[in-house]
Amino acid sequence: MYASREDIGYDFGDDAKVGSKPIKPNPNIDGGWAWMIVLSSFLVHILIMGSQMALGILNMEWLEEFNQSRGLTAWVSSLSMGITLIVGPFIGLFISMCGCRKTAIIGGILNALGWILSAYASNVHYLFLTFGVTAGVGSGMVYLPAVVMVGQYFQKRRALAQGLSTTGTGFGAFLMTALLKYLCTEFGWRNAMFIQGAISLNLCVCGALMRPLSPKDISEKYVVRSNSEQNQAKALSHSAETIKSNGVLSEEPEQKEEATNEEVLDSVQHIEIGGKSRSGRSMYGLRILKTVSQLTVTVRKGFAIWYSSYFGAASLFTNRVFVAFIIWALFAYSSFVIPFIHLPEIVKQYNLSSQNNIFPLTSIIAIVHIFGKVILGIISDLPCISTWNVFLMANFTLVTCILTLPLMQTYASLAVVCALIGFSSGYFSLMPVVTEDLVGTKHLANAYGIIICANGISALLGPPFAGWIYDITHKYDFSFYISGLLYMVGIVFLLIQPCIQKKQPREKSTEEAQV
Repeated sequence: MYASREDIGYDFGDDAKVGSKPIKPNPNIDGGWAWMIVLSSFLVHILIMGSQMALGILNMEWLEEFNQSRGLTAWVSSLSMGITLIVGPFIGLFISMCGCRKTAIIGGILNALGWILSAYASNVHYLFLTFGVTAGVGSGMVYLPAVVMVGQYFQKRRALAQGLSTTGTGFGAFLMTALLKYLCTEFGWRNAMFIQGAISLNLCVCGALMRPLSPKDISEKYVVRSNSEQNQAKALSHSAETIKSNGVLSEEPEQKEEATNEEVLDSVQHIEIGGKSRSGRSMYGLRILKTVSQLTVTVRKGFAIWYSSYFGAASLFTNRVFVAFIIWALFAYSSFVIPFIHLPEIVKQYNLSSQNNIFPLTSIIAIVHIFGKVILGIISDLPCISTWNVFLMANFTLVTCILTLPLMQTYASLAVVCALIGFSSGYFSLMPVVTEDLVGTKHLANAYGIIICANGISALLGPPFAGWIYDITHKYDFSFYISGLLYMVGIVFLLIQPCIQKKQPREKSTEEAQV
């Protein structure tokens, strides 16, 4: 079985005090400012993921402007989508050092800069650098903090909170598709990208809303979670044994390192006090030395946490189910991205443009995607339902739709399949929940960074592969068949691993023990 949250290093603080002192839960956990975090994450999904889902509009403009092959032109969109997710593990390092708020604000500026510079593109290769790399890295620096902060602020309603925040992808795909189509028609695609860059500066506002929880608040969250379990003592003892066996960094080295760092800073402060009588230049140098020392301490601590999560003795890769989850992510996301990028071209081939202009198929996916995320989140929060089972059923539905989509050649049939794709792809809201169940909140940022990195590789290679297949066969059918089969391989890797039981009904515990 996989290691539970308690098994992988939840810091419950002083065990003796937990049982003796009732700790009042923080009102901002599962309430209060937590809903502002949901709003911030919702807007991030609109501006980043929604915009990327609407890139099919710009893809057609780039085909007409630069007269390049579909495979080469599709690299612009796939680079932006892929790099947004691929940089996840490295953004985890930024979060460890700077926190989610600063990381998101810097990312918002970088994303807007990428959009604005892309308005002056003279060829497709220029877009690779400005839109694919610059805007993609900026998007990644905002997206991961938006997901991680929701996980930190919610415990009882995590699936619902993640579902509500990630519905921004559906809203964004619907709104941005209409907005980009209007802007391209009225002002041209270059001015449209310039305007979109200005809109993207609102990501900085979203980052400013990501107020961090204090360490005391986080420890209280863990205590509340542990007190809700009937077998608290057993879980705590098992946690201690597992931490020692897995080689998780103990508290003693951390405390020693902190003491050493404090001594260094104190010495700098004493030197600064003693040097007040010296010249102003010396005082200025001492302040710089103090700032550099503090920055060095922050970088060292952040890098130690990041390195231990990926390469330490308690590496995340020692969890077999998590490794299977990574393999699934490598194949899954391209099956969802390919329809968004190439559906406008498919509709044009089937002579359905007039009907699609009234209500685009990508908008159908986006709207139903909203309801799918919320409904699947509510179902997963039910006490008698396993999040893992809901996650698997949604995946089976999505892969079936991908394999059957090429067989549909009428607008009505395509609309039905697109609606099913939108609803079943709502499992994206469950991915942070499943990841947290695998590795715990302490490692959520780094673990989810790995998962979205695998998704990024899938998004990076999927659309160009579909365009390359079209350039050879002049059909998109084989693209959907191959991506669907690869997706099925990823699901098989999940099935051959031990099943995850996020929540087990109390009345079934005896039967399960007998099995």
